[in-house]
Amino acid sequence: MEAENREEGRRSGRRGSGGAAARRAARSAAGPGEKHYYIQRKIREYEVLDEEALALIEANAETVLEEIGIEFRDDAEAIALWREAGADIKGERVHFPKGLCRSLLKTAPQVFTQHARNAARSVQIGGKATVFAPVYGPPFVRDLDGERRYATIEDFQNFVKLAYMAPSMHHSGGTVCEPVDVPVNKRHLDMVYAHMRLSDKPFMGSVTAPERAQDTVDMCKILFGADYVDQNCVVINLINANSPMVFDDTMLGAAKVYARNNQACIVSPFILAGAMSPVTVAGTLTQVLAEVLAGASFTQLVRPGAPVLFGTFAASISMQSGAPTFGTPEPSLVSYGAAQLARRLGLPFRTGGSLCASKLPDAQAAQESANTLNMTLLAGTNFALHSAGWLEGGLVSSYEKFMIDVDQLGMMQKFAAGVDISEDAQAMDAIREVGPGSHYLGCAHTQSHFQTAFYRSPLADNNSFEQWQSEGEKRMEVRANELCRQWLNAYEAPALDEGVNDGLRDFIHQRKEAMPDAFT
Repeated sequence: MEAENREEGRRSGRRGSGGAAARRAARSAAGPGEKHYYIQRKIREYEVLDEEALALIEANAETVLEEIGIEFRDDAEAIALWREAGADIKGERVHFPKGLCRSLLKTAPQVFTQHARNAARSVQIGGKATVFAPVYGPPFVRDLDGERRYATIEDFQNFVKLAYMAPSMHHSGGTVCEPVDVPVNKRHLDMVYAHMRLSDKPFMGSVTAPERAQDTVDMCKILFGADYVDQNCVVINLINANSPMVFDDTMLGAAKVYARNNQACIVSPFILAGAMSPVTVAGTLTQVLAEVLAGASFTQLVRPGAPVLFGTFAASISMQSGAPTFGTPEPSLVSYGAAQLARRLGLPFRTGGSLCASKLPDAQAAQESANTLNMTLLAGTNFALHSAGWLEGGLVSSYEKFMIDVDQLGMMQKFAAGVDISEDAQAMDAIREVGPGSHYLGCAHTQSHFQTAFYRSPLADNNSFEQWQSEGEKRMEVRANELCRQWLNAYEAPALDEGVNDGLRDFIHQRKEAMPDAFT
């Protein structure tokens, strides 16, 4: 620990005071009256469970925790922490007295801010806020030439650029694709750096090994300053349960690193109902709640007050083939119910996105993604991962699908604003001016609002058949392809203090030099 402190001091000394001053100035740039960068929902949440059902699922989850237990594998420290907290330990299986996990979670914040290096782009996590983040995890991409291939670091950088440029995307995300042309043990450094350098939006950290999580935290200390990181959330991270009812040493190790450093963990069971949970909605919700209670409360054992989210990724499987299915009713009911349980628990909630099983950005992709995305918003989701770019059940990040999804996110943002009932929005002057039998096209109220009155899609073609035909009969994915190329050609990186950038690059170089290449 002392050696780490000396190394941090050496890096800080080399950067000098200019970098720290620049960071402070950037974080204070947003005035108190500025518009929120994220969505502040003004519509009600849609709820599918009544009080009796919620109480029943909560009681069943407590029974699972006490009688069946949750396994914390290959992590002696985690077992020791639970034993000290009063849990009953049998090998690697932890049995929780009723109410223990809920009691521990009283220290977790209901709402917190994830700070961006550009303070104007910081986001609220929790409450009535919704934050859209891109696709996470695919090893393949479907590129702008129509080829399905393994992802590269250039693809990763491109998706970071697109997320940065998209007005309806509030977050840079994390593993927007898996760059297989960089060694496994080193690629996290390039990925985190891409988020820091190519965007000034909030981002996610690495969780594939505890030391990679620590690298993320150390890079955040260079970007934001060590003291600032200790007192503020600057990175959010995905901690998946190995459903059913297991947390492994990789996820536990990453969770400990982030929680100890006061950074946010999304504790998220990865559910394919019928394989990793019961086939019923109520049974799946019981297991999800038990897993979240165990994993989220563990972060509070590590550091009380560390931010943590109630997460769930819910899909079902085809009972004929075993393949995952998306956009179907049952996972939506799971997510709606989980959102209610999260609100009762007092934790921010993560689910949803624009999920589909389609191999192309076609009608199936649109239908399944729209079903999932509408649920995501109406459930009251606070952090929506996989909001754009997801294709083929999460195996592929698609450039064209990303652009189409971003358009949908813009519509969701408009919808979430609800109904304006201000004096101007009541439009009584317009109704009086037009009167019976005329039209509103030329009235003063229409003229003053025509540019902003309705959501304007950058991709949808609403022109006549003849005009569409004369312009090349382009399908939406073709228009998305063209718009994506325009965005990437027009991209300009946000400014970053040179001393901070040098510090990040030096850190990456030193870490890479210290380890041999490993591609497995």
